[in-house]
Amino acid sequence: MRVRLAVLAAAAVLFAASLGQTSVTPALPIIVGQLGGLEHITWVVTAYLLASTVGAPVMGKMGDLFGRRAVLQAGIGVFLTGALICALAPSMAVLVLGRFVQGLGGGGLIVVAMASVADVLPPRERGKVQGALGAVFGVSTVVGPLAGGFLAQHLGWQWIFWVNLPIGLVALVVLSLSLAARPPRARPAIDYLGAVLLAATLSCTVLIFSTGGVSLAWDSAGMAVLASGLVLSFAGFILAERAATEPILPLSLFRLNNFVVANLTGVMVGGAMFGTITFIPMFMQVVKGMAPSPSGMFMTPMMLGLVGTSMLAGRVMARTGRYRLLPVVSTLILALGMSGMATVGPDTPNALIVLFVFVAGVGIGPVMSVGVTAIQNAVPLETVGVGTASANMFRLIGGAIGTAVFGAMFATGLAARLAALGLDGIGQGGRLTPAVMRALAPEQHAQVTAAIAEALHPVFWCAAVLGLLASLAGLLMRELPLEDAQMPKRAAPAE
Repeated sequence: MRVRLAVLAAAAVLFAASLGQTSVTPALPIIVGQLGGLEHITWVVTAYLLASTVGAPVMGKMGDLFGRRAVLQAGIGVFLTGALICALAPSMAVLVLGRFVQGLGGGGLIVVAMASVADVLPPRERGKVQGALGAVFGVSTVVGPLAGGFLAQHLGWQWIFWVNLPIGLVALVVLSLSLAARPPRARPAIDYLGAVLLAATLSCTVLIFSTGGVSLAWDSAGMAVLASGLVLSFAGFILAERAATEPILPLSLFRLNNFVVANLTGVMVGGAMFGTITFIPMFMQVVKGMAPSPSGMFMTPMMLGLVGTSMLAGRVMARTGRYRLLPVVSTLILALGMSGMATVGPDTPNALIVLFVFVAGVGIGPVMSVGVTAIQNAVPLETVGVGTASANMFRLIGGAIGTAVFGAMFATGLAARLAALGLDGIGQGGRLTPAVMRALAPEQHAQVTAAIAEALHPVFWCAAVLGLLASLAGLLMRELPLEDAQMPKRAAPAE
């Protein structure tokens, strides 16, 4: 009974934190209408992404040192404090601050909740539960935007944050009852310098790829400062971790084959998924002429495929104790789905687009659950928290890079195609909207929609290549069978 409660608490925490990531975007126009600050609107999303990327490895390590229950309780407190700041925000600046605080808690909650599974279940059973948690994450990515849009439209955007309070409090009560408290390690040595330098490295990475070409030109002085900060902080981080007694991210983990392979696969799949996911609703709105709500529903097939195969992969791992071939096959399926999306055009039937999106989701599903399970099965048990955090961290880094690179590819390709047609004045300054498309003459409309589709083709082809490369990388994973009983603690490999 206690194990079931622990899994339920992990699912509730994961669901609440995931909703924090996905529910705000549909409400941004309404928020700007009330608070102003249009020039800072992207920071509502970027602040959460930045804070969650930084918070995940730090809280993962704290869970290893002080116990998962205490860190989850603290993380929920931080997350709910951020939600409260957002709900009461009188200005865009305060809202961005609240999103940053919420992200610090949310990023840590996701990884510590996943790591807590390793405390209460043997390795083979973890696979099934990680598959279910992956499904929870997939459901939240669909429910989040729909719930956010509904609450903002009917009750006010503040309710996007108010609803976090009861969910978070229920999760707090359940995990307090289900997870056993354990005393911290004797005299834990906290790697403050490593934490600061890792935070600086991750912050510079996220900021470079989330602001580059958007609010900061790639050749600007600000971008040069960020790039210099990335190089210096990363070099300092490596030196600090070599000298630390309890490193925040032990470099010894990078000597473990499955740790490296799982995270390499996660980077590529994260880039393919997050780098293309924003283009599908845009294509349906601008090219197909759909309203925002129906266009957003075209992401549902991807998430249905993701949820189904994530749970199926978990059951396979629980039954057989094996997992090596699952991401190899699934990422090939991802490449197939992205290849299909690379052929879509204005005249492509919607049913065929649904099929391609569903196939892509089928390919993504097993990667998250298998990656976390493989890492937890490979790393020493005393580093399960930071190992689990690494999976989320590298997936987010891949997503940030993919979003920036694919966005630049699309913008450059579309501009070149419109210029070739003599229509380069269309769409400048963000004016390429469904309303602009409807106002075009029929001949121009056909030319522009074809140009948009053609500009998207290289994006999806690159995503397909990432899926293929991820499949090849998966072949390097070693099969470490999942045991039926809890394994004794393994010693970390020597530096």
